[in-house]
Amino acid sequence: MTCDKITASNFLKEDVSIASIAVATPPFHISQAQAEAFLMKYYSDKLSQRSLSIMRRVFAHPSVSNRYLAVEDIECLVNENPDDRIARFTNWAVGLSSQAITNALIQAGLTVNDVSGLVVNTCTGYICPGISTYLIERLGLSHQVQAYDLVGSGCGGAIPNLQICKGLVSGSIDSVIVSVSVEICSATFQMSDDLSLIVSNAIFADGASATILCQRSKGLALVGSASLYDPQYRNDIRYIYRNGQLHNQISVLIPEIASKTVARVVMDLLKPRGLRIEDIQHWVFHPGGEKVINAIRNELGISETHLKATRDILARYGNMSSPTVWFVLQEILEKGIAPGDWCIMVAFGAGLCAHAFLLKAS
Repeated sequence: MTCDKITASNFLKEDVSIASIAVATPPFHISQAQAEAFLMKYYSDKLSQRSLSIMRRVFAHPSVSNRYLAVEDIECLVNENPDDRIARFTNWAVGLSSQAITNALIQAGLTVNDVSGLVVNTCTGYICPGISTYLIERLGLSHQVQAYDLVGSGCGGAIPNLQICKGLVSGSIDSVIVSVSVEICSATFQMSDDLSLIVSNAIFADGASATILCQRSKGLALVGSASLYDPQYRNDIRYIYRNGQLHNQISVLIPEIASKTVARVVMDLLKPRGLRIEDIQHWVFHPGGEKVINAIRNELGISETHLKATRDILARYGNMSSPTVWFVLQEILEKGIAPGDWCIMVAFGAGLCAHAFLLKAS
C-alpha cells in the first residue's frame, strides 16, 4: 500500500487509513522446552514443589511454542544489574523500532523525509528523553517532527497510540504519522516462587511494530474507537516495583475480568454505529494467553475461526505485550480482506484497561 498524493480538491473524500504495517523481532529465539530448562537450571531451588508442578504444566501447554528475546545469550538474564538492563532495553527498543519503521516506510512508498509525526508506546522500560528522540536521530527524521512517547498503557498501549495518531493525521491534509509499539519484556525478567512470574516467564517475549498512517481513499480506514478503564482491577494486572525492578503482577482472575471488560468496550464501539457482533468479518485480539482468549471468545460469542490469527501469533511469538496486536492484524491482512469488510482491533492490559478500534477495508 502507498500513501497517495492528496490535494485540496479531494481532501474531504479521504479517510485516515493504515498505509502499511511492519514488525520486527530479535534474532534470538527460544522454544518452551529450552526456556523451561533455563529456569530449572538457575531457579529450581527457589521454587516450591507446587510451583515446580505449575511451571511444568504451563511450559508444556501447546498454546506457545516459540518466542523471541532481546538477548545475545539467555544467560545474561541471570543476576542482570539495573544499569545493564536499561542499556539493553534502550539498545533493542531503538534497534527493533528502527527496523520496523524502515520496512513500513518502504512498503508505503515513503521516505523519512515524508514523516511529520511519530508516536511511540512502551511499558517495559523508561528512559528520558524517550525512545522517539533516539529514533529521530537513528533514522534521520526531521528535527521539527511532532514526537510523543506514551508510557504506562501496558499490553493495551497500541490502541491509545493509534487514537493519538488518528487525531494527528486528521488535523493536517498531508500528514504522515508513524505509530510504533515496542516492548522488551525480557527487560522486566525476574524469577521467584511467585505464580505471576512463572506465568510471565512462560508467555512473554520481545518485539516491535510500526504502522504508517495518512489520509487516503484506499486501504484500512480508521472508523472509530472506544476505551474503558476499570481502576478497581488495577492490582489484578500491573507492573509494581520491587527492589528497583519492574515486577509483573497478574491475577488468576484476569480471564474473567478482561473478557467482561473487552465485551463492554466492543459494545460501546458497535452500538452507536448500528453494528452487531455478527457484522464483523475480522477480529484482531491481543493474545494475552490461552485462557484469556477462550474467555473473550465465550463472552462475545464469536466463532473459533475468528481467533485463528490471534492463536497463531501467540504460538509463534508469545505475548510481546503492546505490539502483538499489530502482528495479528498483519497476519490477517496478508491473508486478504475484501473491500467493505469490517475489522475490530481489541487490546487490553494494565489499568485494567480495554480498547477497541473499528476499521473498514476500502
